[in-house]
Amino acid sequence: MSKVNDFLTEAGVFFLATTDGDQPKVRPLGAHMEMDGKIIFGVGDFKDVYKQLVANPKTEIVAAKQDGHWLRYTGKAVFETDPKYAEAALEASPNLKSIYNEETGNKLMMFHLEDATAVDIAVMGGGVNLLN
Repeated sequence: MSKVNDFLTEAGVFFLATTDGDQPKVRPLGAHMEMDGKIIFGVGDFKDVYKQLVANPKTEIVAAKQDGHWLRYTGKAVFETDPKYAEAALEASPNLKSIYNEETGNKLMMFHLEDATAVDIAVMGGGVNLLN
């Protein structure tokens, strides 16, 4: 997992793909953390992306680094039930506390990918599995 986490950190921005019915949807994200041997991502419970992942948890994350390598991280989104993940994310990014709090009623829903594959692909080459 550390290789995937390091790749996402170096890339900075990455893209999460979902489906809305039969329409693909892709959006940029940047926040992630490695915790308990998993890479954890967060989305707001009031956002379409959350509803799309609940309806169809199959997803893919793609990131590109300046050196021409890109990552394809594919799996099933599994939402965390332990509040420690959201608490850790809010501590790491305090600016999110104005969005996700009791007053707004918005919740930060944390997830990781299961049954995942992660491949580092060079522009002019084959892919390397990052999860073994």
